Amino acid sequence: MPSRITRTIAAAAALALLAACGSTTDHSEHAMTTTEQTAQASSAAAGTTATYNDADVMFAQMMVVHHQGAVEMADLAATRAEDPAVKELAATIKAAQEPEIAQMQAWLTTWTPGSDSTSMTDMTGMDHGGMDMPGMMSDEQMQQLTDATGAEFDRLFLELMIEHHQGALDMAESEKSDGANPDALALADRIIASQTVEIATMQDMLAGM
Repeated sequence: MPSRITRTIAAAAALALLAACGSTTDHSEHAMTTTEQTAQASSAAAGTTATYNDADVMFAQMMVVHHQGAVEMADLAATRAEDPAVKELAATIKAAQEPEIAQMQAWLTTWTPGSDSTSMTDMTGMDHGGMDMPGMMSDEQMQQLTDATGAEFDRLFLELMIEHHQGALDMAESEKSDGANPDALALADRIIASQTVEIATMQDMLAGM
């Protein structure tokens, strides 16, 4: 039985380098107030979000929705799956993707201030079976998965999640080709690496059924 996939969820944050200028005896011109230090630290933490383009925004918006779909599927496995390995895999997927959702939503808050476009319910037409959303299930497929239990659920979950992951790979590859933000590009690399492994695992599980 496949072992738990090792999760590596990296959160990139830049550290501010404070310039040491002036003499050690005269701090009147160069000493920073607590407020200024906090502002600079916040600016540094968001530093790598400063460079981005439309492809980065689209990647984050669509991948948030895509990940939310995977989490929704994984939640079903907790009560419907029969195979412990399927339940474990579903828990692994959820644990990996929920922090990535939060990370991308934080980027979107910076990139698209005032726009409430960071959740599945806010992106009209981009839920199950949404336009230009590779691998997303249709409403009918989601209902089939919801209605299934036991071995039938296990098989259907693996089949649909493989397709879902393959869609995520397509989106991540597009980000690598067209994106500009270093953090978004790094996330695309992690998605490709982790979900390629998960696809192979799920294919092996299906073959053993």
